[in-house]
Amino acid sequence: MFTGIIQGQARISGLDKMANECRICFTPLFELKNFQKGESIAANGVCLTVESFTTDSYTVFVSNETLKCTNLNNWKIGTKVNTERALALGDRLGGHLVSGHVDCLAEVSEINKVGLAIIYKILIPNEYTSEIISKGSVALDGISLTVNECETDFFTVSIIPETQNITNISTWKKGYKVNLETDLLGKYVKRMLTHYLKPKTQTEKQAEKTQLSLEFLRENGF
Repeated sequence: MFTGIIQGQARISGLDKMANECRICFTPLFELKNFQKGESIAANGVCLTVESFTTDSYTVFVSNETLKCTNLNNWKIGTKVNTERALALGDRLGGHLVSGHVDCLAEVSEINKVGLAIIYKILIPNEYTSEIISKGSVALDGISLTVNECETDFFTVSIIPETQNITNISTWKKGYKVNLETDLLGKYVKRMLTHYLKPKTQTEKQAEKTQLSLEFLRENGF
């Protein structure tokens, strides 16, 4: 689990592509201590597992499924990615709960500077619209951001100077495909509401009647 508060960037220093998977070696551009083999680390919002490490680099394996739904296919030697180590119990939750499981690729469609902030307009697939709300949270390339406005096919976010400085967001251009993870809590709420609000079949209605309840007991003479 992560928070979406980026700790720094890492540069891709090695890339071994196979048929439908790859291994990537990262060189962190900030201080990283006490690595452990098997620990989780997020790269542009993608949860990856550390296979091996040295004093100045670490290597991860990327599966075919991860390649299909993220922007990892566009990475190359020298690419800089947003980096965050997994949340430890007792750490501050400065952003929001981020699983590191990317939902889809979204597209940067507009970039506008307003004062010191930069406003990004992000196009999204329609099936994810219901998981995003105004003033809610999203993770874009692993960055925890607050949604400014939200419509049926897009939302906007405002990027403050600190986020511009510590992340790779300054490299985003119009048309850039960004990893999107919608709010984890919103997904659970959506699933529960979808289940409880859908029309019940006759079998489900009958099953409810036979469940032990005060109404059932009264109907059966208790």
